[in-house]
Amino acid sequence: MSDETIVEGAGAKPQDVPQGMRKNGKQWHAPRKAFRPTAGLSSYEQREKKRLAMAVMKAKEKEMKEEKEAERQQRIQKIKDKRAAKEEKERYAKMAEKMHKKRVERLKRKEKRNKLLNS
Repeated sequence: MSDETIVEGAGAKPQDVPQGMRKNGKQWHAPRKAFRPTAGLSSYEQREKKRLAMAVMKAKEKEMKEEKEAERQQRIQKIKDKRAAKEEKERYAKMAEKMHKKRVERLKRKEKRNKLLNS
């Protein structure tokens, strides 16, 4: 039976045992631990794996951002095209008030030819 009690006692963590009052009176601070210079070190393979995973994640992030930006630019371009078409339609409507319908149609065709040549 004494073996069982030893095993149970070994499982107790130092955090479970009450520490009492701190000497400096700053009970709100976490208890200090011994300095271990090699505690945070990892092997080269682990660091390399972590670096590779980070690079893959960054590439995916960049791809997603570019995709989102492309969609945004597409929406902006669509709005600009719509506005330009509306302005052109209004301009032709204004011209139609002053001129004959057939002449406006001729001018439209002529302007389209010039646009194709200039672009």
